[in-house]
Amino acid sequence: MDELVKKILTSRVYEVVRETLLDESESLSQKLGNRVRLKREDQQPIFSFKIRGAYNRLAHLTDTEKSKGVVAASAGNHAQGVAYSGRMLGIDTLIVMPVTTPAIKVEAVRNYGGTIILHGDSYSEAAEHARVVAREQGRVFIHPFDDELVIAGQGTVGDEIIRQNPGALDAIFVPVGGGGLIAGIGAYVKELRPEVKIIGVEPVDSPTMLKSLEAGKIVELEYVGAFADGVAVKKAGERTFAICQGVVDEIVTVNTDELCSGIKTVFQATRSIVEPAGGLAMAGLQKYARQSRWQGKTMVAVLSGANMNFERLRFVAERTLIGEKQEALYAVTIPEKPGSLKRFCHEQVGERNITEFNYRLSERDRAQIFVGITVSNDEDRISFKKQLIDSGFDTLDLTDDELAKNHIRYMVGGRSANVQNERLYRFWFPERPGALVRFLDATRGRRNISLFHYRAQGGDYGRVLVGFEVADCDKKDLDLRLQELGYRFVEETDNPAYRLFL
Repeated sequence: MDELVKKILTSRVYEVVRETLLDESESLSQKLGNRVRLKREDQQPIFSFKIRGAYNRLAHLTDTEKSKGVVAASAGNHAQGVAYSGRMLGIDTLIVMPVTTPAIKVEAVRNYGGTIILHGDSYSEAAEHARVVAREQGRVFIHPFDDELVIAGQGTVGDEIIRQNPGALDAIFVPVGGGGLIAGIGAYVKELRPEVKIIGVEPVDSPTMLKSLEAGKIVELEYVGAFADGVAVKKAGERTFAICQGVVDEIVTVNTDELCSGIKTVFQATRSIVEPAGGLAMAGLQKYARQSRWQGKTMVAVLSGANMNFERLRFVAERTLIGEKQEALYAVTIPEKPGSLKRFCHEQVGERNITEFNYRLSERDRAQIFVGITVSNDEDRISFKKQLIDSGFDTLDLTDDELAKNHIRYMVGGRSANVQNERLYRFWFPERPGALVRFLDATRGRRNISLFHYRAQGGDYGRVLVGFEVADCDKKDLDLRLQELGYRFVEETDNPAYRLFL
């Protein structure tokens, strides 16, 4: 650890890196009853902290290594950091990116002078190909997090925080993917200020470091979430994990709605829009402050990056109210007769705002409505559901139902009497040309597609809902074909929201 701290203090990052601001958010501090400060890594030349580790690693190459060039695998910020650093140091850079990488990120790397190879559908496939290229061409492979000089470069964030906040400091919240940033910050801060809590924040669907720390060994996840792609890492690094075992106090997990709320909170405090991974620390800070009931503490959130796809903003805005506990979604059954809708709105909703309302006639004696209602917190959400049930309305709370939030709210249209033996699946399609054709080829056979819904969300993967008419004897064959296809999927045939609306 002493050696790592020495490497942090002698890092060469400031040849290109800016010492970013540690902003104080007065409004957020007042709201949470704690002093909240924001470490603005979105202010870096590539709008991400990744420039620190990438530049430090390249700057320490030997002249022979520099002459051969470097290769890296990344779908985003690490790629930009390596390409930018290579341009500044006169080193040839080759970046292997998944085919699913959005065009805006590919173009950014190209603008920084990097040569690009598109290979594979995931980071893992791109990284494997990058290592092959490194062996064949004699290039140095630049790991995105599991490298001591990369970790040291990221650790300069911790050095800056300690210098910029010399007084009371209770916790630093750090987004976690492979662990390079939190390992570097944690190693430095614990050496100088061991009383400061180092709290990692991960998406609930990508808890790579949390699972590993709980198990006491590195755990590889089968799947990782697609929304916060900057931290979508299946396996922590050996070096980063070993360091985190000694310096990380806690890991907080947040869901997608809470993460969107964190992005909005950062915008309100700074008027800057961070990427999903960049909003993780803020989302975790807010959740931790509420659950721990901390008051009068000083907390820092590291805003790790701001390379946000513009197309994602619609999705973030739609999910923010739920993340702030200000909106709840319900499926409510009302009598299909004159005046029943007015009675529901007047007697039940009252002074609350209706944020969303979907209805289509499907039966003559009753109707199912999909409705969004403003609430003040989780307790209020539960109380309103109880109120509806006590008043005789069959009610289902859909606030935490991903099928409902991603698809059904846009599809309410009643059931079809002509569909038979339908089975429903949610898929994560890679956003690449030919993904749908490949899917159709893989699922061909004695079955019919009875439902299909896709909505672009600006990420590397698209969320798709598909219904199949499948005879019982063909179900096993369909499941086998879907497994062989390789797209992540979840069956939703028994989801109550599907039963009600589709």
